[in-house]
Amino acid sequence: MADKRANNLGYFSQAAARAHPGRVALVDLSGQQPRQVRYAELEDRLDRFAAVIAGLGLKPGDRMAMCIGNRFEFVEVMYGAMRAGIVPVPLNTRLGADTLAFTIADAGCVAAVVDRTSSPHIVKVVDDAGLAVRIAFDPVPAGWRDYDTLLMSAPSGFAPPAIADDHPSFQPYTSGSTGKPKGVVLTHAGQLWWIRALQRHWPFGIDERALAAVPLYHKNAMAGAIKPLLHVGASVVILPGFEPRRFLQALSEWKCTRASGVPAVFTLLLQQKDLIEGLDFTWLKRLTIGSAPTPKELLDAVERAFKVPVGESYGLTEGGPVMIGPPTDGRPVPHGSCGVAWPEGEIKLVGADGAESASYGELWVRNPGVTPGYYKLPDVNAKRIVDGWLKTGDLFSRDQDGFLYFRGRTDDMFNSGGENVYPLEVENVLLKHPAVAECSVVPVPHAIKGEVPVAMIVLAQGRTAGEDEIKQFCLANGPAYAHPRRVIPVDALPLNGAGKIDRRIVQDKVRALIGSAPLGG
Repeated sequence: MADKRANNLGYFSQAAARAHPGRVALVDLSGQQPRQVRYAELEDRLDRFAAVIAGLGLKPGDRMAMCIGNRFEFVEVMYGAMRAGIVPVPLNTRLGADTLAFTIADAGCVAAVVDRTSSPHIVKVVDDAGLAVRIAFDPVPAGWRDYDTLLMSAPSGFAPPAIADDHPSFQPYTSGSTGKPKGVVLTHAGQLWWIRALQRHWPFGIDERALAAVPLYHKNAMAGAIKPLLHVGASVVILPGFEPRRFLQALSEWKCTRASGVPAVFTLLLQQKDLIEGLDFTWLKRLTIGSAPTPKELLDAVERAFKVPVGESYGLTEGGPVMIGPPTDGRPVPHGSCGVAWPEGEIKLVGADGAESASYGELWVRNPGVTPGYYKLPDVNAKRIVDGWLKTGDLFSRDQDGFLYFRGRTDDMFNSGGENVYPLEVENVLLKHPAVAECSVVPVPHAIKGEVPVAMIVLAQGRTAGEDEIKQFCLANGPAYAHPRRVIPVDALPLNGAGKIDRRIVQDKVRALIGSAPLGG
């Protein structure tokens, strides 16, 4: 009889637990004291939660909302549910009540597991949704079940149901930057393919230790730390949130070998020069920046500061999530590039004319991990998925050595006086100026050219630069048609729940500041 666990993503760490039961799997820094969870304990708790959720009447295929901050229980809830064939719907804890309610309703959730301290809205949203199964961590709302009591009273073993390879493993929702969030169905077989392919081509050792400070509901933490490291018996240190000084202290104190984060994380880390110079990072092997456009200048600066290789990662929830990585022949990846095409997936670049291009176009991907479709959105699926190819909406160039360079989003590009302007390319020029720490470029109306770029910037600590100086720098280092017509300094750029710069909010703020009348001249 076939092993029912072999094609179930919920068991991705079981082999490591059997081989290394006494090793530390997770270090949770969310409490007053560090909580170390060894593989044997994690395995037991995964089975217990699977038994809990199945015992409460949920059936394979049922959707279960989870709104949980960065704590070790996130892992056991998510993957324990999968063991029972339940489909977790991890919620962005930073969302407003309306979007949380929409997501729970759209997914058809029948249960919820929440950490009420992670969101001020979640308890009322779940209560209003009328979900029959409501589980919470302490403090437990009235009428809810207590997580710890349920877990400790559950049996320590669990017999999983048989599931098909295409059974949904979990259903994250996109950020909704171009509309309402969309549910992304990801299969058990597709996600296991990705974990195993990663280990075949870029293997992790059991002595690795990653630091995860970005939200666990986001793929940066799951794909960059939790899944690949727990699969092999390594460990992950979990911070409850990102604060630059605590991040650096944990990286040193817990002897982490690697860490990943969005560009905003590393921009803030670079401001902590005293800790970078004073702490011991002997164990650190690699840093990875991804999930948002990453300027070459930032990669260079981080590598100089930490004196370890720094790479740029690329992936998207719908796509597996990763389709591009370092060459398997050991060639170094140039800064500014995400790497080359994966050896087990397919990619192609498609130009605006619909023809495949060798050097520039929208990235299309096809591999076993690509979503079979957005949940209950057949019209979107028909536009985005063609013969198994996912249209990513991301523009890339490819050099003669096969290295791929992210150039922006197809929907970010705008036309200025007949010239196509890509905000990322303007941002890369701005970041070459020593006074610019962060920036975001958006289009605003122009009386003659239709639209022109305007930049919102954050100045580096201790630096000053006037608007005219920045504009002249861009004119000297980039095409004249793409230089920002206004440069607006701010203390911080707005970020979305995934830690990415929220370009839509930037645009709203810019237009509010300069007024609704088109620029002239």
